[in-house]
Amino acid sequence: MKKVLITGATGKVGSRFVSRILAKGYDVSILLRDATKASALVELGARVVIGDLTHAETLPPAVKDVEAVIHMAAYFSTSGDNEGVMMANHTGTVALANASIAAGVKRFIYVSTGKVYRPDYQRPAKEDDLLNIHDPRAYFASKIAAENELLSLHKSNGLDIRIIRLGFVYGDRDPHIKEIVPRLKRSKGHSGARMHMIHHLDVAQALILLLHTDGLNGEVFNVADDAPISLYELADSVGLAADAFDPDEGPLINPFDGIMDTSKLRNRTGFRPIVPSYYVARDLDIL
Repeated sequence: MKKVLITGATGKVGSRFVSRILAKGYDVSILLRDATKASALVELGARVVIGDLTHAETLPPAVKDVEAVIHMAAYFSTSGDNEGVMMANHTGTVALANASIAAGVKRFIYVSTGKVYRPDYQRPAKEDDLLNIHDPRAYFASKIAAENELLSLHKSNGLDIRIIRLGFVYGDRDPHIKEIVPRLKRSKGHSGARMHMIHHLDVAQALILLLHTDGLNGEVFNVADDAPISLYELADSVGLAADAFDPDEGPLINPFDGIMDTSKLRNRTGFRPIVPSYYVARDLDIL
């Protein structure tokens, strides 16, 4: 499958993935509301299709003659725009999937997040675990709702859906880590809690495997590296550990919160992390 439509192409994750899949010779279209934001990707060979997930009528031209859709776009709001979050992440995803069905798209890959899981399994989260459906945060609720709707469409319409739940994405000079560490104390992050991470190189590897591996219709996969890192270690790596945590934080209640079982992707596709840990990325200077 060489003709691919990618959404979210100008985001932190999407832009790095698009440049890599273009380098592999794929025919890539990118769905954008504003073509001027993707000049660097256009220079690499991407073709811009103007459209908007919240305007369903703009989507059929975007998926015409496309073999596969990789849907990475997502709206995260810190201003309380819950309606906008649900409209973009849930309603928009369903509209794109329905347009893909009508156009005869063969494969639809949806990029979700490992944060859809509950914190209290007391073991690494598996793909068939019950999700945190009562999460009050609109972003994560919208991702769960979108996942459920896509799986229903797979059953009712036969669209080859693959859902990928990512760990915390980093690397390639992505500012994610520098952005999150200053917020740890405000969000009451525990120094002993661990974060399951995934480097941009391995996001690309996993997506391309899911794009080409047959027999994964309607499946969900966790994607993360081999060595979750403690929040203390992460903060310490950027010199901010001293002020990142409450000195009276108490014991860690849910030691497996945020940790995922990644054996399914390994067993079904042969996936192995190119960057197995944050420390490997640091030593290779690819943070």
